[in-house]
Amino acid sequence: MGVKKEHRASLMASLASALFRHDRIETTLGYAKALRPFAEKAITLAKKAAATDDTAKKLHLRRNALSKLRDVSAVHFLFEEKVSKFANRNGGYTRIYKLVPRKGDAAEMAIIELIEADDEGYKKSAKPAAKAAEAEKPAEAAEAPAEAAEAPAAAEKPAKKPAAKKPAAKKTAAKKAAKPDDEAK
Repeated sequence: MGVKKEHRASLMASLASALFRHDRIETTLGYAKALRPFAEKAITLAKKAAATDDTAKKLHLRRNALSKLRDVSAVHFLFEEKVSKFANRNGGYTRIYKLVPRKGDAAEMAIIELIEADDEGYKKSAKPAAKAAEAEKPAEAAEAPAEAAEAPAAAEKPAKKPAAKKPAAKKTAAKKAAKPDDEAK
């Protein structure tokens, strides 16, 4: 990211706080890729706190998250409200979508968002499309013999017209005069 450690930590804390408040933020692709592990580790701390009954351990995990996020309201929001979304999900709490480059400086832009536990993801939504593609294949195979019968008719198409000839360049008088001298040698 091209910044010092302290600046990077502050930047990640700010981006993660915004992500937890709004569920989705738009930023540069590099920042989104750097934010993903940072945010997922904070979510893991919240899940561990929700899974334990030990009050001291919950407090310890909350303070660890607070030291990284640096925003009390964002940590409270994550630990009290958002953690229930991720209870049945084992990792992969964020998703990054690439966008068109930014107009001013052509920086690659992206949207990073939180994924809920009941999100189907890409795999389940891709299966109906694959089945539809397989259903179309037999129909295409039936059309192929008909196209093969039409192929000889297509071969009888008239040949292309020959390209127009370029007019011959006119020789200058000097070149014409020099040519007989070359032949004499």
